[in-house]
Amino acid sequence: MASVIGYLEMEIQIPHAHSLKEKRGTVKRIVERLKGKFNVSVSEIGEQDKWQRSVIAVVTVGTSKKVVDSTLEKSVEFVESLYPGFLINYHKEIF
Repeated sequence: MASVIGYLEMEIQIPHAHSLKEKRGTVKRIVERLKGKFNVSVSEIGEQDKWQRSVIAVVTVGTSKKVVDSTLEKSVEFVESLYPGFLINYHKEIF
């Protein structure tokens, strides 16, 4: 049985952040909550030097495209529910 890999990249805006420290706190909460809720690998991969922007990647592996896709979609919905209006754009791929 072949494994299926899912990759999700989310660009987020953090309008309340007025410093890198505030931004990092918000990003850390998002990363930790995604890891805990969905058992996925998560990392900030872009815009580390900007106060109000971040790019977060989520990766998951499974045996079914349907399950992997569902996990990625639920991750997007979760971020949107945690911080309404923060998600600017997202892109996902399944291999």
